[in-house]
Amino acid sequence: MSNSAMEHPQDTEQRLIELEIKASFTEDLLDQLNQTVFRQQQQIDALLREMAQLRQQVPDGGAGQVRNLRDELPPHY
Repeated sequence: MSNSAMEHPQDTEQRLIELEIKASFTEDLLDQLNQTVFRQQQQIDALLREMAQLRQQVPDGGAGQVRNLRDELPPHY
């Protein structure tokens, strides 16, 4: 133990408490980020499955069809 730590044990104790608090907040944040990444991966997987299903519904993957943008206007135009 250094000389200053021996002279001011309450300072060392306070620093230790602050570090424990920071570590606790960091663990909570890491858990939240892990949950967010997990949910996002589930959403990505669901979107990939949905995209694959949509591709199966479109003949030839929609390639080769000439699209007219007027055909894609909503009915209220």
